[in-house]
Amino acid sequence: MRIILAPMEGLADVHLRRLITAQGGFDWSVSEFVRVVDRLYPDRVLYGMCPELKNGGRTDSGTPVRVQLLGSDEGAMAANAVRAVELGSHGIDINFGCPSKTVNRRHGGAIMLQEPDSLYRVVSAVREALPASVVVSAKMRLGFDDTSLMLENAAAIEAAGATELTVHARTRRQRYEPPAHWHELARIREHIRIPLIANGDICSVEDYHRCVATTGTIDVMLGRGAVRMPSLAQQIRNNSPLESPWTSIEPLLSDFWRQLSAVLSPRDRIGRIRQWVNYLRQRHPEAEVLWQLIRQEADIQRLNAVL
Repeated sequence: MRIILAPMEGLADVHLRRLITAQGGFDWSVSEFVRVVDRLYPDRVLYGMCPELKNGGRTDSGTPVRVQLLGSDEGAMAANAVRAVELGSHGIDINFGCPSKTVNRRHGGAIMLQEPDSLYRVVSAVREALPASVVVSAKMRLGFDDTSLMLENAAAIEAAGATELTVHARTRRQRYEPPAHWHELARIREHIRIPLIANGDICSVEDYHRCVATTGTIDVMLGRGAVRMPSLAQQIRNNSPLESPWTSIEPLLSDFWRQLSAVLSPRDRIGRIRQWVNYLRQRHPEAEVLWQLIRQEADIQRLNAVL
């Protein structure tokens, strides 16, 4: 069993990664994606998206972090992959799943699932640029509009030399709408030989077991399920369906607020704390009370008193 914290643009930043991985159970985490266009970026860009590189490529609790790159220029992708590893990234992950229209218009993310040859070129270039000992993984969806190229895309990524493949069990058209189609992952697992990591709608220990039974893989990537329940990875690893009480979440919120207060403007940190509480209230009834207190509150002193 391997459990990974998913990359989540605009949500799982360095601060949330630190808090969630500190709850235990994760084998590694993946950074928010670095958008690669046509050149090697200065180190500050990689440090900006993955500050853990200044800490040996690990969160404060010791969880390895893998830099994720997104782009279709194979030369630039390879160059930035090499530099990220030199700076301390524990492998490289390549994003073929981002559903953003802006990203897709620039030929990045899920749009590339329409072109298996493009997947092959990018993964192959990154793989050839790095030592064989460095993990090169990729993350994709079932397809762009449908699953017609699903198996061909997975095979292209494998043939290009990827070490492992994570699949979000939705198409780009679905974005994040339920359900996740785990049964399609079973087809992929039978079609490739590299390890398959399942992603999508794994929000409880029960979900994990149902996903394993459906897909045949024991490795999973947790995304918003872990944002709603930070101890989810540890619960799965211990096979403990008892969810963490709200009293264990409250100190995490206070810690998160203190972190944000040190680095963000008042407006930005208010937005971030609202974002997380909005996720938490989907699993914790107590969070609804807090949500009602902060949803329109803009006074920092009042928020300090609540958080």
